[in-house]
Amino acid sequence: MARLRGGAVAAVAVLVAVAGCKSGQNKGTPGGGGGGNGAVLAAVDTLTVKGRAPKTGYSRTRFGTAWADTDANSCDTRDDILKRDLKDVKFTGGTCKVSYGLLEPDPYSGKDITYRRGRSQVDIDHVVPLSDAWQKGAKYWDASKRIALANDPLNLIAVDASTNRGKGDGDAATWLPPNGRYRCTYVAAQVAVKKKYGLWVTAAEKAAMKKVLGGCPAQKLPTGGNPTKAPERFRAR
Repeated sequence: MARLRGGAVAAVAVLVAVAGCKSGQNKGTPGGGGGGNGAVLAAVDTLTVKGRAPKTGYSRTRFGTAWADTDANSCDTRDDILKRDLKDVKFTGGTCKVSYGLLEPDPYSGKDITYRRGRSQVDIDHVVPLSDAWQKGAKYWDASKRIALANDPLNLIAVDASTNRGKGDGDAATWLPPNGRYRCTYVAAQVAVKKKYGLWVTAAEKAAMKKVLGGCPAQKLPTGGNPTKAPERFRAR
């Protein structure tokens, strides 16, 4: 991410430009990371390669209620990510419900976006889409792990809504951000999430990941985020 803001789930942001790609460093965010010198490329090679399983049985509810407060900070996950990723944040009642902020720039499109609550100009995107995760291992998990993935800051980012909605459940082989300077950071985040949760990749996806990351060999592997098991009080259908 080109600019990040400290919030309930993140504290530090560092911008690094590498081989035409931008790589932020922020605990528990898609741009954050550790271990350079090919760490991401090495991580790609640890991912299991298999075919995409059928989408049969998938629904959003299999990953729990949207934006569950799994970190128990009394703010839902969506507002946590808005606080982390937007600048000049304003709240409605307290310091939880974000009413205004600036996404400067949006990592996917490179445009500056103004967020106002109730207007669908900013989405919180799952970097690894939940449907993609379902077809690459998550259908076999227990509910607590699926809920954890859906609310993990490592897998979430505030982005331009119109750009994001063209992504669908695409993986790196079928969709990359139009903003070419963000692609290294984006793919590195997907690798980090898939490695953390044990999700597999298709052969085409792995090849696409390596093609992007080959242009930024010093790209760091993002780290942090929430545990891979949600608290027992959360349920999914």
